[in-house]
Amino acid sequence: MSRVWDADVELTEEDAARLVEGRYPELAPVRMELLGSGWDNTAYTVNGQWVFRFPRRRVAASLMDNEVRILPRLAPHLPLRIPEPVWHGPPAGNYPYPFAGYARLPGVTACAVTWTDEQRLRAAAPLGRFLAALHGAPVGDEDLAQGPMDEAGRANLRERMPVLLERLERLEALVPNVGAAAVRAWVSGLVDTPPWTGRARWAHGDLYARHLLVDETHTLTGVLDWGDIHLGDPAVDLMIVFSFLPPEARGVFREAYGSIDDATWDRARFRALLYGVTLLLYGRSEGDAAITQVGEDALRYGLA
Repeated sequence: MSRVWDADVELTEEDAARLVEGRYPELAPVRMELLGSGWDNTAYTVNGQWVFRFPRRRVAASLMDNEVRILPRLAPHLPLRIPEPVWHGPPAGNYPYPFAGYARLPGVTACAVTWTDEQRLRAAAPLGRFLAALHGAPVGDEDLAQGPMDEAGRANLRERMPVLLERLERLEALVPNVGAAAVRAWVSGLVDTPPWTGRARWAHGDLYARHLLVDETHTLTGVLDWGDIHLGDPAVDLMIVFSFLPPEARGVFREAYGSIDDATWDRARFRALLYGVTLLLYGRSEGDAAITQVGEDALRYGLA
């Protein structure tokens, strides 16, 4: 059975090097090193200085175009570093998708290090300030006309509920003590939460530990992987409160972020529980211990 994260194109390291050198001969000879592979893209470092990302699935090609168009405009408004595209290559040879290169940002992903609750607590205020800046970034009439809007319905809880329950059933078969009854009870109580009716805000769209960069002191330094950027409901990003921060950090986050109404808070918790189930299932399927831990964290904090 195919899985939502399965690639529809295979690209070897040698293929990727040929694409980069063919389009950007000034980078030759290219030294490639695999950085990581996610649902949408495979990333390589190039010459130790750049990160090139290559879509693995058709849907990711348009998402990359959104990144290239929007990120340079958002970067000046944000207190943490984000990737700014330098190279944007078209499809070539047998590879059907565009690809992009960015200056490599310092730090490691937050899922690659071990966290204490105290360290997570210290991250709450910077996260709150970052999301306040992102959700408060200017949205003009041209932005609303061009989008992208949330065509995927990320914050449509009614549409997401069957997906969550189907994945939870599969996860429970693998991990009987996952706490499925508690998850079902929470999401059943949240699924009818009123939707966002305010003006659409810029949203990262896929904000979890794998997309946070930190330094050796666990200080946040940047935010990665903006393929899901869109205009929509801020709850889509606020789910990081319930998936990454312990309960005692929520007040610190809210003080840094600003006002959050109860319905938005509840939609954020629903999203965190969906992510917890999905990441646990994905992590176990791919043998990825770090992502499995992120999923466990999301369920532990989301249910608290």
